[in-house]
Amino acid sequence: MGDIRKHIAVLGSTGSIGTQTLDIVRAQNDLEVVALAAGTNIDRLESQIREFHPALAAVYDRGQAKRLAVRVADTATKIVSGMEGLLEVATCEKSEVLVTAIVGMIGIQPTMAAIEAGKDVALANKETLVTAGHLIMPAAKSKGVSILPVDSEHSAIFQSLNGEDPKSVSRLLLTASGGPFLHKTRSELADIRPQDALKHPNWVMGSKITIDSSTLVNKGLEVMEAKWLFGVELSQIEVVVHPQSIIHSMVEYHDGSIIAQLGVPDMKLPIQYALYYPHRMPMAGERVNFAKIGQLTFEEPDLNSFPGLRLAYQALRSGGLMPTIYNAANEYAVDRFLKERISYLEIPEMIAFAMERQQNTACPSIEEILEGERQTREVLRGTWVERD
Repeated sequence: MGDIRKHIAVLGSTGSIGTQTLDIVRAQNDLEVVALAAGTNIDRLESQIREFHPALAAVYDRGQAKRLAVRVADTATKIVSGMEGLLEVATCEKSEVLVTAIVGMIGIQPTMAAIEAGKDVALANKETLVTAGHLIMPAAKSKGVSILPVDSEHSAIFQSLNGEDPKSVSRLLLTASGGPFLHKTRSELADIRPQDALKHPNWVMGSKITIDSSTLVNKGLEVMEAKWLFGVELSQIEVVVHPQSIIHSMVEYHDGSIIAQLGVPDMKLPIQYALYYPHRMPMAGERVNFAKIGQLTFEEPDLNSFPGLRLAYQALRSGGLMPTIYNAANEYAVDRFLKERISYLEIPEMIAFAMERQQNTACPSIEEILEGERQTREVLRGTWVERD
């Protein structure tokens, strides 16, 4: 790539994907961080500001933003707050790529703003496409910007499609590890505690996505994302459980050929690929040792023990606002589970309850999506009986 520097902004810089993105910046010499954003973790954000010297940093929590501004008054970094601050980071004039590593539907508006400002988006925020894919993808096409997937599964598909005719695609095969509870029955899942669900066998991730992985809701969200990212029908997306997490996903073509992307379970690879696409850069780290692994296995997902995936297909078939309701209900349920206010099995039950109670809307606007999220949370807060 020569001496050309790429300037990046990172939404969610203090979380799992955000910190790994900054690890890549440290390892390379041609990436420059010009803007950072976090929710509340000002200790880590202050450290990042002092190391990377961004022109701009946002803290969503206004009180924490004021405290951070005092602490970094000796630097040249401008501190902003609230949604306006996130939007300012997303549209930062100096950046060329926005990494959306922020968790939750809070990422929709900044992502859309970045697209409108002509920024490429390295997308790690699932909720953006799950709830607003019908708005995001046409906007990106209209503005001529790239949506570069950071999820390992979508990155694998993106890589497996490289150089191929999209019209020749037969199926997308999304792999799932099966999480920590693979082969457990519903009765065995009844007494699962948060500390059990947070022990993923292969991946190191944030708490919310780790719970989602254990319930297969994460895979349901990835199915929804894949539809919009790759312009395929729901019937062309298949989930296969692959416990070793070496094959990150596959594409089957009309001639029966299957192209897969393989590698060790490490999020830095898809992050770096998105930042440098279409170039591949050297990366230190572990390599796949096939002789040591011995075998790669595959099986169908258990939709009886893990109905979250089945509900995702149902939501996507319904379309409109239903994926938003699915996502918002899951976010609320996972929060309540982590606080031990509901049981593990109540997570998909809460999602199903919300999908039955909430009215659908075809082709919702961003305002309708955000209102749908608010109403879903309100319905669950007002009707679901929780533990004391």
